Amino acid sequence: MAIAKQKITLNASRDIPFNKLLLSQSNVRRIKRGETIEDLAASIGRRGLLQSLNVRPVLDGEGNETGMFEVPAGGRRYRALELLVKQKRMAKTQPVPCVVTDAHSEVPIEEDSLAENFQREDLHPLDMFRAFQTLHEQGASHEEIAARFFVSATFVQQRLRLAKVSPRLLEVYEQEGMKLEQLMAFTVTDDHARQEQVWEALEHSWSKEPHQIRRMLTETTVRATDRRALFVGVDAYVEAGGIVLRDLFEADNGGWLQDPALLDRLVGDKLKSTADEIAAEGWKWIVVDVDLPYGHNHGLRALAGTPADLTEEERAQREALRAEYDRLEAEYCEADELPDEVDQRLGEIESALEAFESRPMNYDPAEIGRAGAFISIDRDGDLLVDRGYVRPEDEAPEAVDADAADPQGTTDSEDGGDGPSVRHATITIGAQASEPEEDDGDAIKPLPERLVIELTAHRTLALRNAVAENPHVAITALLHRLVLDTFGQRSSTGCVEAVVRHVHLPAQDSGLKDSASAKAVDERHEAWKGDIPLGDDETLWAWLDGLDDASRHALLAHCVSYGINALFERPNPYSGSGVSQHGLDQRLREADRLSHATGLDMVDAGWRPTVENYLGRVTKSRILEAVREGAGEQAAQLIDHLKKADMAKEAERLLAESAWLPEPLRLSGDDAPADQPAGAEDEALPEFLAGDDDQATADDITAHVVAAE
Repeated sequence: MAIAKQKITLNASRDIPFNKLLLSQSNVRRIKRGETIEDLAASIGRRGLLQSLNVRPVLDGEGNETGMFEVPAGGRRYRALELLVKQKRMAKTQPVPCVVTDAHSEVPIEEDSLAENFQREDLHPLDMFRAFQTLHEQGASHEEIAARFFVSATFVQQRLRLAKVSPRLLEVYEQEGMKLEQLMAFTVTDDHARQEQVWEALEHSWSKEPHQIRRMLTETTVRATDRRALFVGVDAYVEAGGIVLRDLFEADNGGWLQDPALLDRLVGDKLKSTADEIAAEGWKWIVVDVDLPYGHNHGLRALAGTPADLTEEERAQREALRAEYDRLEAEYCEADELPDEVDQRLGEIESALEAFESRPMNYDPAEIGRAGAFISIDRDGDLLVDRGYVRPEDEAPEAVDADAADPQGTTDSEDGGDGPSVRHATITIGAQASEPEEDDGDAIKPLPERLVIELTAHRTLALRNAVAENPHVAITALLHRLVLDTFGQRSSTGCVEAVVRHVHLPAQDSGLKDSASAKAVDERHEAWKGDIPLGDDETLWAWLDGLDDASRHALLAHCVSYGINALFERPNPYSGSGVSQHGLDQRLREADRLSHATGLDMVDAGWRPTVENYLGRVTKSRILEAVREGAGEQAAQLIDHLKKADMAKEAERLLAESAWLPEPLRLSGDDAPADQPAGAEDEALPEFLAGDDDQATADDITAHVVAAE
């Protein structure tokens, strides 16, 4: 005979005056987790008590009820009610909804407390997102919702943004097919189609980290820290109809500009407007480019201008700024760290003083008519205007006698020769070299010739800087060259061109002019240029003769450094132009010797593999080879399934802290990769160089190199 199951009897509920309640010592919650009683009290004041207290009658020594009730479950609610009583917002006799458990229950009182806390299930984050969205749609602002639930407005904005992710992806998250951190990454854009496209690409991949999702969603955008965005201003871009993508969950440095074409148009318009203003000054030509290459003024004569005079008011302002700067420096000279406001003020003063020093120069009007200016943007988005350069073909011919010379220095123009002709500048954007095609298999193909030339341009500039910083090596190199020329027979130039002339770098990536080596060489050159009395040969001789030995050595090292040529160049087997194979071998051997002598390390010189300067320019096999050598086999396996563009970006991240260098930047004797490529068809070329590179491009580059020499 079946035994009937005993029916469950629920505990009765009743309203009990607050002053009849007291906290139980059997509450299992001992550790506070950061929730404040004040917030809970404010919530009860707004909404009332949403959850009853769990209580048991208090018994006396004989087991009789005393009329008091202890609270084993609901201690925080009790303390919040107690605070409301103290604040006179609730009467101490206010009835409180309670669930009363039998005082003689077989269930221990501690179990009541544990069960209420242990069996509680937190709200699913997606339910929170949707609830916030509902309140927002009902008219509540971010700040109002934040105040109601005692969180920050940013927290609410983040959750509202999560609720706007593609419904399909929210469903994936709800079914635990995606982590919260991954869902957060998708909030960078509101484009549901793009979100779903990225997820489809990563869904079956074992590598779908949040940073990879963000990168794929923003790969066609422009960073707000890009020089073009800084130059135009994000506000102007938005005003023109541009959209800015923001990441509410991680630092995004201003976000991403979604419309690069619009940004480029705004940059072009602003540069063109500036060019028109500069052209009105009477210059013959103006070259405008977002990013002018290193050595863009090579072979041009710089005009000697005179600084514009300061007014009395400007002089007084400059002296006041200097006095304030000295006072702040003296006041905080012993401080370990400057206060933020003081540091900011010192920066403002430095910028103001620098503006006084970089005032436009005054030039001879006759010279302006044959000279020109360069306009570009620096890395911080500031406009750069470099005036006063004369091209060789625009130099005035020497007069036969005084009467034949044109005192105004003007040239005939289309308007009848009434003044110097002004050609309005055009804005051009330099194009990056094309990338090689994808690999046909896993074979490691040789490097493109242009890439090798660009890499050796980095080495040449770094080697110039290293030689200039080591007068002993510079003098030894110069003496070595002169002794061979004087006492021996030598047909090839070698690495040190002691004539000394500036060896132009015909192929270079956009980062070369901002490298540490370029900045050091330029700063040193400008410092010497400011001291050397140019223009009069006798004066210059006397000045050089009076220098101390240390200064003479340093100046000699600097001059010798400008003859450094460690560039790779395709050997020309035919006589009459270019460099021979023997000459190239000798040049590269001497470059290695100078590198060893100066202790040059291209990693210390600041070169790092990036998508732009290497990884995006080589084949997938080359990328994987670099990651294996620099970060290990396991790191290479993390990216070997990616498309080339994604692989290059991930490789840049993986190699960022490594000391890996491509073959053209390594010294002879450095560890070479274990699996060397099979070699190019032309045995005269280095193994890492492509023998079948685009010939038109290669020939064009070689012509530039020959012209430079």
